[in-house]
Amino acid sequence: MRASFLAAFAAVSLSAAPVLAQTSYPLSIENCGVSVVFDAAPKRVVTIKSTATEMLLALGLGNRIVGVGFQDGPVPQAWAVGAGALPVLAEKLPSQEVVLEVEPDLIYGGWESNFAADGAGERASLASLGVASYVSPAACRSIKPAKLSFDGLFADIAEMGAIFDASSAADALIAEQQEALAAIPADDRGLSVLWYSSGTKAPYVGAGSNAPAMMMAALGLNNIMGDVDEGWVSASWEAIVDANPDVIILVDAAWNSVDQKKQLLAENPITSQLDAVIHERYLVVPFPASEAGVRNVGATADMAAQLAALSFLK
Repeated sequence: MRASFLAAFAAVSLSAAPVLAQTSYPLSIENCGVSVVFDAAPKRVVTIKSTATEMLLALGLGNRIVGVGFQDGPVPQAWAVGAGALPVLAEKLPSQEVVLEVEPDLIYGGWESNFAADGAGERASLASLGVASYVSPAACRSIKPAKLSFDGLFADIAEMGAIFDASSAADALIAEQQEALAAIPADDRGLSVLWYSSGTKAPYVGAGSNAPAMMMAALGLNNIMGDVDEGWVSASWEAIVDANPDVIILVDAAWNSVDQKKQLLAENPITSQLDAVIHERYLVVPFPASEAGVRNVGATADMAAQLAALSFLK
């Protein structure tokens, strides 16, 4: 089913005429190795992680959200307007008991690990209770996802539009993001880059197959960890110093801020000697935009502007 969605999306995106689709139910979706059947568009949804919440808000489906958990940061103003206050079930991962209290017909998780016995509940258990579950496709772990591309990301938006019988909204969002993506200039200086997500003793960095790799490629930057076939990987400071990246992308998270990262890089005896650190050649991306979702295009455009403003004079 996933492959057919990608093929269908490609066919629609190449068509010159607009396509207005209405979902025919029951709709069967293959999601991270689990078959999910929707008899109708979900009306009561719990979203876990910002990527899931923001996907629905961007599609104008905020009125379907009956609870959120594990949000990684504030919602962008453009999507927050008119959405109303989102009911917070838990600051971190809500339990199955808490989730079921709001009587959802769908739980939409940004990570596959959200669906565990000590979390929102195992997917089979939830299904037995009549509650559907869906994992952001790029966050699958039981089945290795394909290397992420923007076309694949747009297919995810199209799939969500089909699930909610909101294909017109999905098509409009995809068209808007395709236009914004096409306007992003790729840097042509052959610059190398490190994507520094988190970690102190061992840095956790963007590798070659998920959102960081996709965004770095769109920027025209050469990822120093791009040959590692993972989304993210635990690296060593020594390997980073050996690669000597021209630019460092810093992920800004509430639990590991940009300022903390800059301080660590400046105080670490070996990273402090990197030219990128000495000259503060940093790009900043907020954590919710660092995982596959509707923020990726906008964050890439923002980093392109940051990159253009950097000086490389010795």
